[in-house]
Amino acid sequence: MKKFKNYPGWELKYFDKAKNFRSYQYDLIKNHIKGNVAEIGPGNGVFVNLYIKNSKRIFLFEPSKNFNKNLKKYKSSKVSIINKNFKERINSFNTILYLDVIEHIYDDLFEVKKAFKSLKKGGSLIINVPAFQHLYSQFDKDILHFRRYSKNDIINLLIKANIKKYEVRYFDSLGYLLSLFSKILSNNYKKNLNIKIKLWDFLIPISKIIDILIFHMFGKSLLIIIKK
Repeated sequence: MKKFKNYPGWELKYFDKAKNFRSYQYDLIKNHIKGNVAEIGPGNGVFVNLYIKNSKRIFLFEPSKNFNKNLKKYKSSKVSIINKNFKERINSFNTILYLDVIEHIYDDLFEVKKAFKSLKKGGSLIINVPAFQHLYSQFDKDILHFRRYSKNDIINLLIKANIKKYEVRYFDSLGYLLSLFSKILSNNYKKNLNIKIKLWDFLIPISKIIDILIFHMFGKSLLIIIKK
């Protein structure tokens, strides 16, 4: 994971402004966040202010120098910033967050095992990943995604990790359709990227309703809640 020390993360300046989507993500996970929290690869820290009140201590593991300078504003007696990759700390955390991070890690099985061992009993490992390999595009390649995931991919991964208690569901159905159309119809995803993201984010409230109506059968993203 040495490459993450200089990971540019240029895409976050667009996606961190997608407030409707970030709010939707947080609504899906907020009830599982408590106690000592470790967030792996927090980037610019857009979620920290959302869960800081529900946390006892926060540990931000961010190896990228590009992001660490932006995380300094969160440093306090309650928030520790670790400029290193996450290392196993057995039975140390009540909550561990990987929000759009696992897809950047080549050995995802090793990473999940390491995180699960670091959870306290009754703790939650929360993982958010991009869904469906058939949506994999030049954009994924450019931002160093190794893969996208289906439910079956995740379930097989958790079986290999000997994890038995978990929930897996898709979300953002309209985002899925927009991503599919973009891959099929667009030769240059960077053209008007800011406008495209604003449109997608504007549609998130509708996507939330559709997700409920279709019982989260598909979506642009996949959420995994693991219990220990």
